Amino acid sequence: MSRPDSAVNPQKARSGFDRVWHAGLISLAGLRAGWGEPAFRQEAIAAIALLPAAFWLGHHWTETALLAGSVLLVMIVELLNTAVEAAIDRIGPEWHDLSKRAKDMGSAAVLLSLLLAGGIWTAAIWHHFGR
Repeated sequence: MSRPDSAVNPQKARSGFDRVWHAGLISLAGLRAGWGEPAFRQEAIAAIALLPAAFWLGHHWTETALLAGSVLLVMIVELLNTAVEAAIDRIGPEWHDLSKRAKDMGSAAVLLSLLLAGGIWTAAIWHHFGR
């Protein structure tokens, strides 16, 4: 039996490994779309250096997880912010207070994730080299 929403979205009708496989392909398409955004591209390039550094800098698995996780969190929040902006832009190009608020809050979320990552990395570097 077919669900009513399967005609609109074929992913809803998939199951098992086929669903997982297609979800993975959709996620890769999202990463490729994110690569087209300069901010995400800069964060991804920084992650190429920071992720291996997290393994070198962390003394314990929890420190390594915090360092690496904070870098990935910035990238995740950036992708979500980009998704919000794309959805708002699809609605229309005209200025609207609610559209501005949504975009401003997405930008604030990115800022907070960057401050969190910066704080974690600063503390780890201080702990590693400051003693």
